[in-house]
Amino acid sequence: MTENGKFKTDEKPKILLVDDEDQFRTTMAKRLSARGYEVIDLDNGEDSIKAVRHENPEVVVLDMKMPDMDGITTLRELKKIRPEVQIIMLTGHGSVETARLTGKHDVFAYMQKPAAIEDMVEQIEGAR
Repeated sequence: MTENGKFKTDEKPKILLVDDEDQFRTTMAKRLSARGYEVIDLDNGEDSIKAVRHENPEVVVLDMKMPDMDGITTLRELKKIRPEVQIIMLTGHGSVETARLTGKHDVFAYMQKPAAIEDMVEQIEGAR
């Protein structure tokens, strides 16, 4: 990272953003891209598993509550494929119990939605 907080072009971190809420996902993807990240944004767990296999993201920002394959199931599958990948769980339906459950699965951080972009960047940088 340079002194002004921007990334050098050869060190653009790849982030996978998985959330079924289109407006949240596309807005967050634009904001992260504007801060120098290469963002792959997807709306479901199944596609995120393929992306982790083929795109090799450094950090995955994963929604907890999604139709079909939920965040916990997706998390387990991602960790089987790449145990070293750092995962930040996001939820608009947070509870202490849910945080405790994700804590069992080697999650880097647990964030409430809507997450402020500064908080998201701070967590992503910590996860890297």
